[in-house]
Amino acid sequence: MDMNRNRYFMIGVLLILLGVQFRMVDSFVLNEQTTRTMAKMSKKSNVVAQDSFSNFLMQVHPKPTKRVHPPRWLGLAMIAVGTVVSLHAIAMPRE
Repeated sequence: MDMNRNRYFMIGVLLILLGVQFRMVDSFVLNEQTTRTMAKMSKKSNVVAQDSFSNFLMQVHPKPTKRVHPPRWLGLAMIAVGTVVSLHAIAMPRE
């Protein structure tokens, strides 16, 4: 597969849009299957914290879920890289 300027430009625009999305999101919640997979990969014995509020929530909502807070700089980094890739695509010669 040949990487021409159209593909570079599309990758850059997608990175910019993902970066904007990461800047707008404060946190997101993983589903039960992903939470269990991450717990197995990190080799932690507990999937959910063992405090009283978590025990109460487990009675109401028994599926363990994990809340992920992406770092603030991740969105800006994706926007910056996407901008550079898009500008590189514009500067490439046409074939």
